[in-house]
Amino acid sequence: MAIEELGADHLYQHCRLDGMKFKTTADLDTLDQPLGQERALEAIEFGVDIERSGFNVFAFGPTGVGKHRLIRSILERRAGNGGKQYDWCYVSNFKHPEKPRLLKLDAGLGAQLAKDMLQFIEDLLTSLPSSFQSDEYRTRRQEIEDEMTEHYEEAFSKLGAVARERNVALLRTPAGYTLAPTKDGEIVTPEEFAKLSPKEQEEIQEVINELQSELQEVVKKLPMLRREASHRIKALNQEINQLTVEQFIAWLENKYHEHPQIIAYLEEVKDFAIENAEDFLPEDENVEVERVKQQARRYSAFQVNVFVDNTDSQGQPIVFEENPTFQNLVGRVEYISQMGTLLTDFTLIKGGALHRANGGYLIIEARKLLSHLYAWEGLKRALQSHEIKITSLQEVLSLNSTVSLEPESVPLDVKVILVGEPILYYLLNRYDPEFGQLFHVAADFSADTDRDTLGQEMYARMVATLQQGKDLQALDKAAVERVIEHAGRLAEDGEKLSLNQDQLGQMMQEADYWARQAGHRATKQEDVELAIRKQENRHSKVREQLSEQVLRELRMIDTAGDKVAQVNGLSVLQLGEHSFGSASRITATARLGSGKVIDIEREVKLGGEIHSKGVLILSAYLANRYARERPLPLAASLVFEQSYGGVDGDSASCAELCVLLSAIADLPLSQNLAVTGSMNQLGEVQAIGGVNQKVEGFFDICQARGLTGDQGVIIPAANRVHLMLREDVREAVAAGTFHIYTAVHVEDVMQQLKGLAPGELVDGEYSEGSFNRRICDRIDQLQVLRQSFNGREHEPEQADRDE
Repeated sequence: MAIEELGADHLYQHCRLDGMKFKTTADLDTLDQPLGQERALEAIEFGVDIERSGFNVFAFGPTGVGKHRLIRSILERRAGNGGKQYDWCYVSNFKHPEKPRLLKLDAGLGAQLAKDMLQFIEDLLTSLPSSFQSDEYRTRRQEIEDEMTEHYEEAFSKLGAVARERNVALLRTPAGYTLAPTKDGEIVTPEEFAKLSPKEQEEIQEVINELQSELQEVVKKLPMLRREASHRIKALNQEINQLTVEQFIAWLENKYHEHPQIIAYLEEVKDFAIENAEDFLPEDENVEVERVKQQARRYSAFQVNVFVDNTDSQGQPIVFEENPTFQNLVGRVEYISQMGTLLTDFTLIKGGALHRANGGYLIIEARKLLSHLYAWEGLKRALQSHEIKITSLQEVLSLNSTVSLEPESVPLDVKVILVGEPILYYLLNRYDPEFGQLFHVAADFSADTDRDTLGQEMYARMVATLQQGKDLQALDKAAVERVIEHAGRLAEDGEKLSLNQDQLGQMMQEADYWARQAGHRATKQEDVELAIRKQENRHSKVREQLSEQVLRELRMIDTAGDKVAQVNGLSVLQLGEHSFGSASRITATARLGSGKVIDIEREVKLGGEIHSKGVLILSAYLANRYARERPLPLAASLVFEQSYGGVDGDSASCAELCVLLSAIADLPLSQNLAVTGSMNQLGEVQAIGGVNQKVEGFFDICQARGLTGDQGVIIPAANRVHLMLREDVREAVAAGTFHIYTAVHVEDVMQQLKGLAPGELVDGEYSEGSFNRRICDRIDQLQVLRQSFNGREHEPEQADRDE
């Protein structure tokens, strides 16, 4: 028999740091780089250093192993030696306002230019009105107006003189100019005009008509005189504007003479300001000085939108975008509402994470990125085109019918590091053909490290690193050894240590709390034990409720005696980060049929795919073992009793086969044992997960009912290295009140449960008294029973009923 009972010394891997001479972690050197992550470290350093397109990094691994901390530490070392940084600004495109211009300026220069342009606006608001109120301007303007008036009066004077010579007076009335006949210098009244002879009246009318034509010609020339005067006044205004504007622009040009982009921009500002200087003239000449700055804000055309300001940046930027939506990545154009209308201009352009990280590094959580609409596509487009084009999501999806801005694209030079789970990396690599072109570098983080002598010593230094990094009091040597043992328990492997720094750090912080509560100057082993026990107790409510249901016999679990077609299976329940073991009763039925084994869990859609696979495997083993050369005249069913949720995994397939064999041959199975382990088609027992929790789950039930000395658990032999059991379980095994067996074949499990040997196969038959002989005999009986029915015509009907 290949089954073996384990002693207490095989149930736990103790940590002994005898080769290290230290009293507390304060005596240990901290680690310069994370333990066990050499592969990921090398990949990240390569991806960061290589300056080639497409060599972005996808860092993946289990949660809590310090992916973000390692990435940030590498980037911070590299960023300190980074290249030159720039400010990115949008300014007005005076010819095409819908297409703002982009300025790339040295770090700090953008903010200074924005400040100077705001000052430029304020200067114009104060200086231009003063210039137009000066005596010189008023005198020159008055000269133009007087000259126009002089021409105006001269034309009417000449016409009036001609009229007087012909006895006609040119009169100015509120309605305009009119002509009237005169006699001896006096105006002829209508009554006097009526007394004149028709001939005299006709002659006077002819003269008036001629003069009226001349008057119209003079009046027609008046708008041209006004136009000419207006042009001269406008020219005078532009002259004054130009003198004022050029004065301030010249100062700016002198300040920024080494920056061609700014000089070109200032030229456009000067031309536009001169042409539109009247915008700076108040309707009310008595403008309060304190309102100048408020008014200056309204002149957005002359402002500078510094949407990326690197004034205070040191080295290359490192940006972690916590909310990687499409607009948070590529930027957006905001709108303001005025009178029910949405308005925008270049000052409302906001930069995104790609803009802030330009020239440096951008870190994004892959799961968050993929959960936002079009964010992944937007990031890919920017990386492929090497530029950032600010567009709204509505425009990208062709949902926007309003006119918006088209800002000039920003050249992009950034290294993107995605951080996520392995499943996301492999799914993207499989289903997105563009992913491999953009993320050449895979940084795979390890979940655990080897637990050898060197590994334990390095782990002690990692504990010291965490202790100092979290500002905890030092741990003594025994406490460090207990922490390492707990790390082995977290790894679910006696030969491995978990690298989950989050869980480890949380436990160390709790141990530090209890040590301070107890007045210990250094954290002791008892403090670590208490922290672990408190953590488990906080999450043990559901486990205790299930145990209570068993003790009250609400959940039927037998821990003594023998039963036919019934066995104790073991499972693990996961609640958040906490898991615990639980026992389940597995039962089977067997009768005459056509060889079909019904998985009730699958039939009612409570069984997962892996569990269904396990049932099919044991069905294949059953047919191959006992009916290789003949039909299997059997119909059977399997079920987890009192299971009302999903059942998945194949770790119960050994137990399910044993209970099925028990049902077939009417073989009682021991109820004081529980079974866990999966099997293959050859009957070999395979390793399963959660072995520690499963053993402890059944132990808790047996202990609560009272240990009888014959209770225990059968586990796969391959899981022997994974055992890191609680102290009370180890004490019970050492006292002989609880037993742990390992098996390599499913027949070993059956033998331990039944107490019968599997037997040897001689001339096609198993030896007498073996459980295999009893199973074969029962199958022979079913075969005879099947043939006893009324001919073959009844066989299909019987098969239908069985199914």
